[in-house]
Amino acid sequence: MILVTGATGRVGRAAVNQLHEAGVEVRALVRRPEAADLPPGVEVVRGDLSDPGSLDAALEGVQGVFLVWPTLEADAVAPEVIGRLAEQARHVVYLSARGADERVGAVLGSHGYLERLIEESGVGWTFVRAGGFAANDLGWAESIRSEGVVREHYDQWARSVIHERDIAAVGVGALLEGRTGTVYDVTGPESLTAPQRARIIADALGVPVRFEKMSRERMRAVTAAWMPVDDVDKALREMDEMTARPEPVLPTVAEVTGAPAHTYREWVNDHLADFR
Repeated sequence: MILVTGATGRVGRAAVNQLHEAGVEVRALVRRPEAADLPPGVEVVRGDLSDPGSLDAALEGVQGVFLVWPTLEADAVAPEVIGRLAEQARHVVYLSARGADERVGAVLGSHGYLERLIEESGVGWTFVRAGGFAANDLGWAESIRSEGVVREHYDQWARSVIHERDIAAVGVGALLEGRTGTVYDVTGPESLTAPQRARIIADALGVPVRFEKMSRERMRAVTAAWMPVDDVDKALREMDEMTARPEPVLPTVAEVTGAPAHTYREWVNDHLADFR
């Protein structure tokens, strides 16, 4: 039995589907089972990582965990949660991030913190350190539909964004093959700036989509909407530094899964309905 947390999110849902298709018993941890909409045969249980006590039933009989963590949101209870996982499971695959480092704070610091707790717990572990999620570009969908525009501040930041199915496939492969003590840095197969990605979306939709550079002030407000205010300026400084160097294109997906990583155009085609 494999437990998947964050099972209705982009990566978690992909992991559930891939495990189910592989004939593996899979249990999905969700906050609202009635709205989960997961495949028949997948066991859906109610639980919340911010409430460790809610995990007991979900962990019964579990051998492996695909752990998608609500970064920053539940860090205060992380030691208790990881302790419970380690007591039951033999292998935890954790969806982390490239550059995870407990010393830096903010999101990358949270991922580094979780990695350390998992390592110290004694459970078998695998860290899937993903680069930029292509799915983050769904944040452009509303403005594309209503105005035909994409707005971003970092217009020269070349990113090797990755399809959520590829992230899940690396983690699922690690679980099914029992690969522990391994860190996988995962990226997409090409490095593209935001204007370049906007042009690919426009081409796939067959409609004009223009790019507008977002002001620094607006970027700060957008970031503050999902990150603690005290971490916003530090996160923006980190992004300033990252724009100076394109993200690498790594062969990890192909090496682990035996199939090439999906291109950004393939990701867009899989999500056309979201942009229309």
